[in-house]
Amino acid sequence: MSLLARPFPTALTSVALAALTCAFAAPAQADQFVEAADGATIDCVLARGALTRIALVEHGFANVSKMASGFPYNDFEVTHEPVRGDIYVSVPLQYASARVSFFATSSAGHVYKFACRVEGEDASQLFVTNPALAKSEAADWEEGSPSRDDATLRLIEAMANDAVLPGFRARAALSRPRRTGSLEVQQVAEYEGAELTGQAFTLRNLGSEPIDLSSEREAPAGALAFAYGRDALAPGETAQAFLVFTKGGLE
Repeated sequence: MSLLARPFPTALTSVALAALTCAFAAPAQADQFVEAADGATIDCVLARGALTRIALVEHGFANVSKMASGFPYNDFEVTHEPVRGDIYVSVPLQYASARVSFFATSSAGHVYKFACRVEGEDASQLFVTNPALAKSEAADWEEGSPSRDDATLRLIEAMANDAVLPGFRARAALSRPRRTGSLEVQQVAEYEGAELTGQAFTLRNLGSEPIDLSSEREAPAGALAFAYGRDALAPGETAQAFLVFTKGGLE
């Protein structure tokens, strides 16, 4: 994919993008995004010795069910938080197994089985989206925005902060790195709504000289917006970039 085509729309430059710079400068730890239908089995990764938050986007869980191991020192905890409908899973360091499993029922009555690997030691988040429930919500969110530019800016903000928008399908989308001169570009995520699609990229300067991103880089033809996390990249530095377009809109 070429990243050089058309200038960024005027309505989303200067002050609007400057307000996002802080969010771009320190990318959040990658979260997990999963699509699952009623009755599906969800494969995920849970932290060991730290909490993992599981959220059902826009709906929430009503309850959780798990079997007790019979050995309190070698068991994990699943807690349902009723206000937001989230689930918190705590796997102790001494837990012997490499996997855990449990069931969760949503407020809409849908049942999901979680069969998860236990890896890592940092707190993490898992966002579950049911496509059957999400499509109309994404359309409502897009149509309810004051303008297309406003919806585009809010989508960029969501991608920059690993946030979830109503009805949007968010997924990891790791592509093969592509190089233009000394600039390496790799797609890392995609957000798909009813009409709007957003893509997140990692930029890396592989050269020995700084790269001026603000003066020469343009968006692909047909894009609504293309935002950089910073104006320049020193040798070896990385930054985030975000592309927004309508379905079928890129040339």
